[in-house]
Amino acid sequence: MRKHKSDLVILFATLGLMVLGLIVIYAIGPMRANVLNNAYGANYDANYFFIGQLRSVAISLAAFFLSFKVIPYKYVKKFAKPIIIVALSLSALLWVLSLAGSSLAKCELGECRWFNLGFMSFQPAELLKLALVIYLADFLARKKEEGTIGQFREFWLPLIIVAGASLFFVVIAQGDLGTGVAIIAIIFGTLLVAGVPAKQYLIMLAVVFTVAIGAVATSSHRMERIYAWLDTIQGAEVTDSTYHIENAMLAIGTGGFFGVGIGNSVQATGYLPESINDSVFAIMGETFGFVGLFAIIAVFGALLIRMLKVADHTASPDQRILVVGVFSWTLAQVAVNIMAMTGLVPVTGITLPLLSYGGTSMLFIAFALGLVLQISCYTSREGINHEDISSRGRLGGSHYSSRRRRS
Repeated sequence: MRKHKSDLVILFATLGLMVLGLIVIYAIGPMRANVLNNAYGANYDANYFFIGQLRSVAISLAAFFLSFKVIPYKYVKKFAKPIIIVALSLSALLWVLSLAGSSLAKCELGECRWFNLGFMSFQPAELLKLALVIYLADFLARKKEEGTIGQFREFWLPLIIVAGASLFFVVIAQGDLGTGVAIIAIIFGTLLVAGVPAKQYLIMLAVVFTVAIGAVATSSHRMERIYAWLDTIQGAEVTDSTYHIENAMLAIGTGGFFGVGIGNSVQATGYLPESINDSVFAIMGETFGFVGLFAIIAVFGALLIRMLKVADHTASPDQRILVVGVFSWTLAQVAVNIMAMTGLVPVTGITLPLLSYGGTSMLFIAFALGLVLQISCYTSREGINHEDISSRGRLGGSHYSSRRRRS
């Protein structure tokens, strides 16, 4: 199709969220530095976290515009297999290094999820999410063209190997259930639009759900979070295990309707754990109030809806699957993070895309969103009729086939 203007909603939503995250880190970064200096005898400068976030935003913006304007998607697609191999190899290497007690594996609270490169840390699980989206888009589109979707040897076996290895290295080896949720969302989101037989899809969903319950039930740490969540919703007294979720909800409640204002957060002074990372949504609730949180959720909602519209107006199956993969990834992280901070689900370690402090997470989701924005330049004005995908006994029909796209 002829190239036309990109989707401006996706563009400005991505940039706006990055800028907002930078403003919040600028306001609460000195408080975080002060907490770490007092608690651990560190020597962080007041602007340490702001400068770190500024650097992350700059690199992520470069990645965003690189995938949007410079690297055609067809070249990214060619490297789908090498990218997933590299991502899985790095995850395996991190696991081996952590078992060996190497200083190259950075560990916190007993879990080793980062490479310690001295000048920076790198989380391979974030690369794995991007690699999985690109690989599944290419793999599922090829199997759809070959007519082998649903066959065990040609379809399910390689898919189970890649998906199983990804979940093993993230959930088992790294103990990162939050990232595991995002990976599961990517897998089942892309399968949904690829035309997998409904019966097989539901069987696989039931199997993964059963395994996930087992992974939680056999982990004392995860069960402790479940019990803490149940205690919180039942109104029990605050304990060490309920401290995080209680203070997150306290921060949001303190913000009221309009918030306490930038730089006036109390919870960021040391009361709320991970205030610049996983708990940044609660800090924003305290700072900007209900109105601010509503606006933030609305921006995420607009971003997600526009991604769905791009997918619906994309003729190429692999591009459509890729967009849905990025949509599923973003939705999973936004939903789980916000629900955890509002007491709707147990607290789990997962960042809020584009807003939380940290470079690796922002870098790879920015690159993924850049690919979506690139694909939006080649969509049809009319919704594509995906009759072959929504055929009888299969999942993933189009829901927006009659709507127009402004170009």
